[in-house]
Amino acid sequence: MSTTSHRTPRRRSAVALILVLAVLGAFVVRLVDIQVVNADEHVADSMNLGFASSRVLWGERGSIVDQGGAVLAGSTVFYDAELDPSLVDAVKRTGEDGKKVEVSWNDISAEIAAITGQTPEEVQAIVANAKAANPNGQWASLKKGLDVDQYRALADLRVPYMFFSRHPDRSYPDGAVAGNLVGFVGAEGEAQEGLELGMDACLAASDGKETFARGNNGETIPGTLKTSPAVNGGTLQLTINRDLQWYLQQLIAEETQNMRAISGTVTVVEVETGKIRAAAEYPTVDPNNVDGAHPDDRSSRIFRHQFEPGSTFKAVTAASIMDGGSATPLSTVNAPSSFKFPNGAKVNDAMGHAPLNYTLAGALIDSSNVALSMFGDMVEPAVRYDYMQRFGVGAPTSVGFPGEASGTLHDVAKWDNQSRYATTFGQAFTVTAPQVAGAYQAIANGGLKMPLRLVESCTRPDGTVVEPDLPKPEQIISEKVADDTALMVENVMAQGQLQKALAIPGYRVAAKTGTAEVAIPGGYKAGVYFTSLAGFAPADDPKYVVVVTLEEPTAIRSSAATAPAFQKAMTQVLKTYRVLPSSSETPLLPRYQ
Repeated sequence: MSTTSHRTPRRRSAVALILVLAVLGAFVVRLVDIQVVNADEHVADSMNLGFASSRVLWGERGSIVDQGGAVLAGSTVFYDAELDPSLVDAVKRTGEDGKKVEVSWNDISAEIAAITGQTPEEVQAIVANAKAANPNGQWASLKKGLDVDQYRALADLRVPYMFFSRHPDRSYPDGAVAGNLVGFVGAEGEAQEGLELGMDACLAASDGKETFARGNNGETIPGTLKTSPAVNGGTLQLTINRDLQWYLQQLIAEETQNMRAISGTVTVVEVETGKIRAAAEYPTVDPNNVDGAHPDDRSSRIFRHQFEPGSTFKAVTAASIMDGGSATPLSTVNAPSSFKFPNGAKVNDAMGHAPLNYTLAGALIDSSNVALSMFGDMVEPAVRYDYMQRFGVGAPTSVGFPGEASGTLHDVAKWDNQSRYATTFGQAFTVTAPQVAGAYQAIANGGLKMPLRLVESCTRPDGTVVEPDLPKPEQIISEKVADDTALMVENVMAQGQLQKALAIPGYRVAAKTGTAEVAIPGGYKAGVYFTSLAGFAPADDPKYVVVVTLEEPTAIRSSAATAPAFQKAMTQVLKTYRVLPSSSETPLLPRYQ
């Protein structure tokens, strides 16, 4: 055999190998070009050809919690069940004996209906209607808003043409508790009311997104998945106490109905900090069932309703006069029950009496409009106007509640002859309940006015804690004047007509009532009033301010209507925070000289 004959098969094998390697190399180069070099271009092409898919990655809205971390508003997950009508048919399953069993669409629709709460006919109609509307359609909504248990039960059916989309929803575990403060979100998750709206920047989440390409059989094409992650919302911690809030909501609901009033509120403020520990009202809203509440009841009257405070603001007048250097608790004026001032203004007391040599303390105790008006003349109206602003009249509180009212305080230059005196006893201007609470907080706190706050903090998803930006505490009257005013208000309770109704065994209490006419266009309503009661305890070492309001009570039409609610509310507040009883008796001040 020649040498040539031996080399020919070897050469042929080498050539074949080279050809195979060349072809293989070409495939590798092409594969690299498709999946690496020009991957983005080809993915874009696949998207344009109709294989592009995306999925929302839902961010979770932050929780709202009380001072102790109890959840008032949180996020939960719901599922929407969907199906592909074009694939609806019988399903093969493995029976208990291991054999394949065919389950008809009629039987499957019955299984689905038993879980979703629909009838089998309704489930079948969804598919039939979808096919009728679009014979080539591949999507139909089966049932929205399924809970986790329903989702799992449907998934366990292993129906290949049924699939699910997950989305977050809002839940309020305690229902109406603090509903007036927390607010609510809409069907699409948009903040609508209350702190849900006002603190949306803290609570709101940012949704993410997954985009990918799918093959004809629905599988994800490798290398096409792109993810933009979701960002959850922060946790909003409030200053309120959930248990106290719940109790006071039950209390004010009962008292509002007992007194046959239109509405009622209770506001509780911590003296040392200015933190609002409860803000209860009736009627109110359950955020889980917003449609069940009248539109007027879906927000907070406490922050939005303004009223003439009446006699509760006589304490502010007394403090202003004393801090202005013109009087002491024992300064006197001789006041009849009705008096016409030199400018023509006429002022009357609620009850007729002979002229009395009232002390300033006595003018508060007897709630004499005439005497307070005479004391008010000891300082210029501009001075009292300045003090009213210092105490918070005419400007929203630092709470910043959505839609919060500022009250109305007309410029002193626009006061008419009657307003000059009406402002001394709480008329001719309006306030909100938190403004009244803030004024009494300053009196109880040695003249140091703390900014009111309803929000403790916002904790971001990364753990950063952000506290609200609040104004600095302000010394609006001297400590001596504040203490003298507090003692006079305590004497109102100790020597006044409501002493027994307001008494809390073991505690010294300071309290002042207010009865204001209800303004209407052209005058005031006849025979009905807006009643209020503001006070603090223990009066010898004030810890908490409580303000109660009732709108037009008719069972009792005077400010005495608020006494039962105030006494019960303050008792519960002292009990909740385990405040020690007083260790001394109230020093009594003379009413007349």
